[in-house]
Amino acid sequence: MMMEKITGSEALMLALKAEGVKTIFGYPGGSIMPVYDALYDYTRGQKKAFDHILVRHEQAATHAAEGYARVSGKVGVALVTSGPGATNTLTGVADAMLDSTPIVVIAGQVPIGALGTDAFQEVDLVGVAQPISKWSYQIRHAEDIAWAVSRAFYIARSGRPGPVVLDFPKNAQIELVEFEPQKVNFVRSYVAYPKIDEAVVKQAAELINQAKKPLALVGQGVELGNAQNELIKFLEKADIPAGRTMLGLSALPSTHPLNVGMLGMHGNYAPNIKEQECDVLIAIGMRFSDRVTGNTKTYAKQAKVIHLDIDHSEIDKNVKADVAVIADCKESLPALTALINKGDHREWRDSFKPLQEKELIKVIEPAIHPKEGPLLMGEVVNAVAEATNGDSVLVTDVGQNQLFATRYFKYPKKRSLCTSGGLGTMGYGMPAAIGATFGAPGRTICCFMGDGGFQMCIEELGTIMEQQAPVKMILMNNNYLGNVRQWQDMFWKRRKSFTRMMNPCYELIAQGYGIPYQAVTDRKELKGAVDRMLKTEGPYILECAILEDDDVLPMTPPGMNVDDMMLEIHV
Repeated sequence: MMMEKITGSEALMLALKAEGVKTIFGYPGGSIMPVYDALYDYTRGQKKAFDHILVRHEQAATHAAEGYARVSGKVGVALVTSGPGATNTLTGVADAMLDSTPIVVIAGQVPIGALGTDAFQEVDLVGVAQPISKWSYQIRHAEDIAWAVSRAFYIARSGRPGPVVLDFPKNAQIELVEFEPQKVNFVRSYVAYPKIDEAVVKQAAELINQAKKPLALVGQGVELGNAQNELIKFLEKADIPAGRTMLGLSALPSTHPLNVGMLGMHGNYAPNIKEQECDVLIAIGMRFSDRVTGNTKTYAKQAKVIHLDIDHSEIDKNVKADVAVIADCKESLPALTALINKGDHREWRDSFKPLQEKELIKVIEPAIHPKEGPLLMGEVVNAVAEATNGDSVLVTDVGQNQLFATRYFKYPKKRSLCTSGGLGTMGYGMPAAIGATFGAPGRTICCFMGDGGFQMCIEELGTIMEQQAPVKMILMNNNYLGNVRQWQDMFWKRRKSFTRMMNPCYELIAQGYGIPYQAVTDRKELKGAVDRMLKTEGPYILECAILEDDDVLPMTPPGMNVDDMMLEIHV
């Protein structure tokens, strides 16, 4: 019996439905119009399967898909047209690649008969996307849709997650095909989940059992592997203090007694200093970013390094490992826990406390509880964190707002952070927060932005207005590109070259989009304003006037040793 033939566009709808897709972030155009015509029926009536969120810029579609994926653990989907629509997504694709975020971008393309003719809005998307994606592929005929979509989602979500780009020529969108769903769960030469080497696990366990000063470095791989509970069991049995990378902040609750803070250039003082003193360093699902290690020539040379990672390419890439356990941490952590002895490292853990106290007195207290002067970013973040009782998701843009927010927010729950780590993409915050509202509809989404990043994605206020997406936007306005200004002050003789911002009236902008707004200039008003924002249903913009030369501390200057961390700035 012959099956009914449908268009390639409707086949795409059925393929996405088979993958469990519920939400699509997109922007229509000429080369994707047949798909959007099919989508019309699948967003309403008896066929309804998807919610389509119309963004105002294609880059925002990818960032929204990222935010959705980060908080939900599912694959985010972006749908765009060819040419500039496709190229506008590439920043988001690169961002997702560096931060291991599973998204699938589907872009229209000119018909295959027109490829190579410089047709209107033709771009070699597969060629351009290949170096910055996990897989990029052109669906040249409708008969390939079921296989290609299933393969795309399998590659995006499996192993170390990442972005996949599907280039969808117009002829394949309108061709007729007998559609039958496919399920791809194997790709030749692609080993998503390496088999664990028990002998290597035993070597790692022996090093941990012999350690006097072990230190764990927890990365986002723990969250990507859904191994938060396995991590806690491992740390508690071994009694090992743990620092977290920025992307790994919510992999271990902030209040856990073995948590010793954030690693990296603007992380906490104690774990950065102690990296240069520990005798065994256990890196779990992290990639030894330069922002964590500082000068790799001097980094942790006294320590034996154990590296747990699912991606073989990360081993020895930046820091040489003495023992490498290549496997999913959901599997490797329990295997390691079974072989380690019950530890007692109280003396070693206690040695962190004087360093923590020093940072508390010199940096943290002045940042979150200032007694006079203009508002500081740290106190704004702290006020929001306290008011939400740690039940919210933190989304940040990039710059000082990101560094203050990640330092002073609280993370009692998993999947509580969306930020652009590896690429450092300004304009990421607002669209990622929109995606997060759909990925975690029951949680409060708090998005911190500086005045620079806010204006890089300001058009997405239209998306927020249309969707009434309940994003609580905290605009920390210091009239500067603050992070660059800080570096100019510290390293470029205070020559503030084009970092001062002339800003619009944000109140009028909020009014134009119909979004509730309040400005705060006095710290006496801060708590009430935060409470009012959180009690207001739907979106809200809270603008805070920040001290112009508010600096992020501590700081390890670029290229310096990780323990050359400064608690104050000497210019």
